[in-house]
Amino acid sequence: MTAIISAIGLSKKYRGKQALDSVSFTVAPGRIVGLIGRNGAGKTTALKAILGLTPYAGQLRVLGLDPSTQRDALMRDVAFIADTAVLPKWLRVRQALDYVEGVHAGFQRARAAEFLRTTELRMDSRVRELSKGMVTQLHLALVLAIRARLLVLDEPTLGLDLLSRRQFYDTLLNDYMDGERTILVTTHQVEEIEHILTDVLFIEQGRIVLEAEVETLGSRYQQLHVRPDALEAARALKPFHERSVFGRTVLFFENQPLETLAALGEVGTPGIADLFVARLQGTAP
Repeated sequence: MTAIISAIGLSKKYRGKQALDSVSFTVAPGRIVGLIGRNGAGKTTALKAILGLTPYAGQLRVLGLDPSTQRDALMRDVAFIADTAVLPKWLRVRQALDYVEGVHAGFQRARAAEFLRTTELRMDSRVRELSKGMVTQLHLALVLAIRARLLVLDEPTLGLDLLSRRQFYDTLLNDYMDGERTILVTTHQVEEIEHILTDVLFIEQGRIVLEAEVETLGSRYQQLHVRPDALEAARALKPFHERSVFGRTVLFFENQPLETLAALGEVGTPGIADLFVARLQGTAP
């Protein structure tokens, strides 16, 4: 199966700082991949390289194309929503549809209009009259109406309230995903999207520190709420991270037998957000 994104030794340096440090990863078709990292970790630089917006060193193919030399062809099958949904303030909703219809052959105007009918947006509304949530809805309508094979989302719900964020992702899943489409998303609200992710890429200081399918995390990582009397025995098993939660000690392990840990306390599978923090703050190999 041909990868949607294939990066080998991807590197990028800004003013002497290594934004991406020989990064390698693949994204398969039909997956929803979370690119997770803190500010300055290299997420946006990676997305810019994938979209052909910045030069880079190394090998990178997106939909089988080189983003640096074949960007025009690439963008026929890629859609993008940035963390700041910027549109001219004077633009009317109808004019936004007119513009995308004129520049993108794959735009289906009727599909965009159908989605907009489920919102409070009016065709004659100007962007300056819209809330941030409404502008994001307009962007989503434009993107959903493009039959793109790859959708790239960079903090798409930044600044939206909880209800708007959930509506955004529900709409995305119900109206966009099928076996031929792929989503790559960055977000700081990991807890809100971890249930929809099929794969995760953890990035830190320009390096990928974890690349995994979500369904494999449960068999690989364990979270132990250890009994106070078993704390030293649990620490002897060399957890890669330890933290205190409501007076209880929680230890994180990789590839430890469940029966061994169960004898020391309550065992569970860490959520993606907790695992991300543990991997970055701990000493995991």
